[in-house]
Amino acid sequence: MNSAADVIRMRAAGLTPRITLVLGSGLGSLADAVEGATTIPYGDLPGFPQPTVGGHAGRLVLGRLGNQAVAVMQGRSHYYEHGEATAMKVPLTALKAVGCEILILTNAAGSLRHEVGPGSLMLIHDHINLTGINPLVGEPGDNRFVNMSPAYDAELADRFRAAARRLDIPLADGIYMWFVGPSFETPAEVRAARVLGADAVGMSTVPEAVLARYLDLRVAAVCNITNLAAGMAVEPPSHAQTLAKSAVGAAALSRLIAGMLEAL
Repeated sequence: MNSAADVIRMRAAGLTPRITLVLGSGLGSLADAVEGATTIPYGDLPGFPQPTVGGHAGRLVLGRLGNQAVAVMQGRSHYYEHGEATAMKVPLTALKAVGCEILILTNAAGSLRHEVGPGSLMLIHDHINLTGINPLVGEPGDNRFVNMSPAYDAELADRFRAAARRLDIPLADGIYMWFVGPSFETPAEVRAARVLGADAVGMSTVPEAVLARYLDLRVAAVCNITNLAAGMAVEPPSHAQTLAKSAVGAAALSRLIAGMLEAL
């Protein structure tokens, strides 16, 4: 059987994607902006996850965005779907094997700041993981001791900020805290997260960031804020709300990513 990397090479028609984008819940429409697109269902890619969450189509889209060759993952695997923190290792390893050097992560997140409400975008400059779960547990060798000080690439972050200024897109900056889900955080957990210094909470992104640094990929990440976290608004958080509100920030996020890529 061909590996996922082999299938991507065969279907890519000579394209060598330098950048991988992972699209979060409700953000799959960003793939519509890819030019000359070739679409590969995850089912054709050995080891790629089969999403079980609404808003994750389960397709890899290859083409060009912002003048860059890209691979766009329409959907990711979450720890809460199966209890496996390593579920995104095969896709990221395969994409590195075919030429990817940069990973751009997006997600739908709950804000811990009233001034960064639904429809806002937040650049992640660091994260907090107190779950006790790490996708590198069980990896052999000393390279599993990954330095996470530069978890999110400073140069890529600066390029996102510059693109936001140029395009007049408001872009907050903050720390993301990972909760494994699938239940939403309690108001008490949200208050604790704020005390710890978090600006947004969500159920993804951190395992991919850790795996990407293990694979020596440069990482940038942007949250599409879909709600205020539990206890901060009258309406309680729900996945239906996440999908409904994600469209508010999706158009701005698409412009931001394309603008950032054009400047690379």
